[in-house]
Amino acid sequence: MILPILQYGDPILRAKGKRIEQFDDRIRELAANMIETMHAAHGVGLAAQQVGE
Repeated sequence: MILPILQYGDPILRAKGKRIEQFDDRIRELAANMIETMHAAHGVGLAAQQVGE
């Protein structure tokens, strides 16, 4: 699923990322969706904050 990418100025983009303690199905699905989103946007990298996580 392609996720919406937040734009410059969104306060979530300034938030510090959280440490992932356990790789569960939710994290695996988020990672897969982020990869799909990054490729659709012709990007080379994507942080969880950029998709609101």
